[in-house]
Amino acid sequence: MEKIVINGGRSLEGRVKVDGMKNAAVAVIFASIVTRGVCVIENLPDINDVRISLEILKSLGASVKKTGDTSVEIDTTTVENRCAPRELVGSMRASYYLVGAMLSRFGETSVFLPGGCDFGNRPIDQHLKAFRALGADAAVEGDYINAKANPCLRGAEIYFDNVTVGGTINAILAAMGADDVVVINNAAKEPHVVDLANFLNTCGASIRGAGTSTIKIKPSTLHGCEYSIIPDMLEAGAYMVAAAATNGSVY
Repeated sequence: MEKIVINGGRSLEGRVKVDGMKNAAVAVIFASIVTRGVCVIENLPDINDVRISLEILKSLGASVKKTGDTSVEIDTTTVENRCAPRELVGSMRASYYLVGAMLSRFGETSVFLPGGCDFGNRPIDQHLKAFRALGADAAVEGDYINAKANPCLRGAEIYFDNVTVGGTINAILAAMGADDVVVINNAAKEPHVVDLANFLNTCGASIRGAGTSTIKIKPSTLHGCEYSIIPDMLEAGAYMVAAAATNGSVY
């Protein structure tokens, strides 16, 4: 049996680098689908979800080039394949962001249920509600989430019954393809929602209110950009607590 042995009684001292936030990184990677141009994403954490997300983009026809230890160049202008391999999509939860991104870009999508089929504690009903508010037919059919604009994505007010981070991110992504203003009410306020909005704004979007309960999005044409993922707050917090608990100094 594996175990961790900690010999305490020492102050923690030194300089540390906080990695990019996983939840923000994955959302931004899938958001590159709605842009038109090359995106250089920096400060990506070296973790499995990021690697799988990039593999999903490549399977759709995107060009993905590693430009540094924590940075990649993504060009999604060549994306034509609208169906990602189920073995990739099914291996991570946040791959459901593909639905909002692909719906925005192509007006329709069919995505295998992310992370398997057990949505008992994390349902996607609010995601579907957002897509329907934007004028799409959206439903879980068998093992797939299917969504199709009918006939196009329209401006609308979206009201979430409960706060949902994934639903807020998916609504923002889908709203990039709407023909008029979209307002998201009871939106999640988490830092990765704000980081996604900042990325899209850097690409030319007009998103206001991210980080509050009401987000307003105006139609915009998106281009590529260079963007650095925010540091992970949990990792930074762990270092801070460890330094305080040992009367140390970490920076």
